[in-house]
Amino acid sequence: MLKRKVEIVVISDVHLGTYGCHSKELLQYLNSIRPKKLILNGDIIDIWQFRKSYFPKAHLQVIKKIIAFATKGTKVYYITGNHDEKLRKFSNTKMGNIQILDKLVLNLDGKKAWFFHGDVFDASVQHAKFIAKLGGWGYDFLILFNQLINWVLLKMGREKYSLSKKIKASVKQAVKFINNFEKTATDLAIENEFDYVVCGHIHHPQIEKKCSVKGSCLYLNSGDWVENLTALEYNNERWNLYTYNQNGNKTIPIEETIEDNGVITDLLSAMLIHKKI
Repeated sequence: MLKRKVEIVVISDVHLGTYGCHSKELLQYLNSIRPKKLILNGDIIDIWQFRKSYFPKAHLQVIKKIIAFATKGTKVYYITGNHDEKLRKFSNTKMGNIQILDKLVLNLDGKKAWFFHGDVFDASVQHAKFIAKLGGWGYDFLILFNQLINWVLLKMGREKYSLSKKIKASVKQAVKFINNFEKTATDLAIENEFDYVVCGHIHHPQIEKKCSVKGSCLYLNSGDWVENLTALEYNNERWNLYTYNQNGNKTIPIEETIEDNGVITDLLSAMLIHKKI
């Protein structure tokens, strides 16, 4: 199958290991592209909720696909987020074409791009981690409950409904948080003379030019693979927001046959839940 060549692909907030993760849809997308650079902008593996008893085959195949990209020449940058913060102990580790980082700066056709997850701006993560983790569990339950509702709606011939999006849109504090997040990120980027600032974390896909008295920059957020199913793509000096269309995408078989036999799952379990990590 002919694959689209893409200079840079950015995905974030996949949350592998949770019920809300749309791993099959992500696999279809990844199998349709051939990126030169793949930037994983945080919360790819949900270590907060990781348990060996729930890590479906499709979730494992996403990891295999990422490894396959690297073995075929794609440069893979894994930027750590809050849900996979334990990997920050391995920051600046490089394994072939895979590199673990806390942030990344790239020169894109003469313009400076700053990539980071964005949890540093979230007070609940920085100062009330226990509450943030409870919120993560609650969010996962909400997504799971929403899937049941959507199953019933589809059976009735009605359109899907997003509970979390409705809640976010109706709660003023949630809207204010998103606006403050975007402003903080862009103000810092402008102050440090970056042309692009690329984040994740808030599950709100966006491409928007932001201006202040000190200048302007392009704010980008890759969204997530729990609700929005989005990614950022950079080609020919332009950014585009890719949105997965469930009706318009055909199932693509997994091509890579990396042997597992439980080894990768065991390795994840040892790395992610060991107390001394």
